[in-house]
Amino acid sequence: MPELPEVETYRRYFEATCLHQPIEAIDVEDRKLLTTDYATLTETLIGQTFVSTKRVGKNLFIYTNGGSTLHMHFGMTGDLEYYHSSLDRPRHARILFIFKSGFNLGFICPRKFERIGLVEGVDAYLKKKKIAPDALDISLEELTYNIRKRKSFIKPVLLDQSTVAGIGNWIVDEVLFQAKIHPEMLSNQLNDSEIGRIFSATRYVLETAIEHEANYGRFPQHFLIHSREWDVSPYEDAGRHKRCPCDKVETEHMQVGGRTTYYCPECQVLR
Repeated sequence: MPELPEVETYRRYFEATCLHQPIEAIDVEDRKLLTTDYATLTETLIGQTFVSTKRVGKNLFIYTNGGSTLHMHFGMTGDLEYYHSSLDRPRHARILFIFKSGFNLGFICPRKFERIGLVEGVDAYLKKKKIAPDALDISLEELTYNIRKRKSFIKPVLLDQSTVAGIGNWIVDEVLFQAKIHPEMLSNQLNDSEIGRIFSATRYVLETAIEHEANYGRFPQHFLIHSREWDVSPYEDAGRHKRCPCDKVETEHMQVGGRTTYYCPECQVLR
């Protein structure tokens, strides 16, 4: 599932390819993917140009020169592909933005969980959906308040987009590992030092993931992600059920809040 690092990569790709080109047409294969009716979408956007972007968590917002705002959510497997109109339409490109320049942008929707549509404004959308500040923008004070107002295991609290926006399952596991916090610690019992470590680890993990364009196999060897069963690490010890990067014990996994959770029983002690 595209999480914050992937969507940030998409945002940068979009800005590098699609800005300042008049939209000539919009082709939609499956209108169930639209959160705005097709007539309104085309009437609003055709003739306009995209001028800038903003990402909040897993949400990509695109501003036009006419004052409208387009929202993209990439669902489980969404992606973008910019290509010349002389080439074949990309597979699963169920929505196309056709530019007068002769280039197209395909919104790739393999599993049809992706969504696209107009929103009245970014702030109004975030408030309506109860989405907290982005994980790279949230302050330590905001994060502390959002964590402590809950009385649940810290993992599902961090997964909740009303706590902090943009971090999903593997990222939370990595953040808690780097912060040395057990995933079943109660959120309201975390002290200032522990929340501070979560705050710092969140930035570190996300900035590392963005630097490597979410190519997990390139992450530093001391990341827990290389112990996950689906890892594609280039390191020599890659494989299933690997040892913790601390090299003292095997990593373990369990269900926390209904989600598969990897952790190190040596580095992340439940207190």
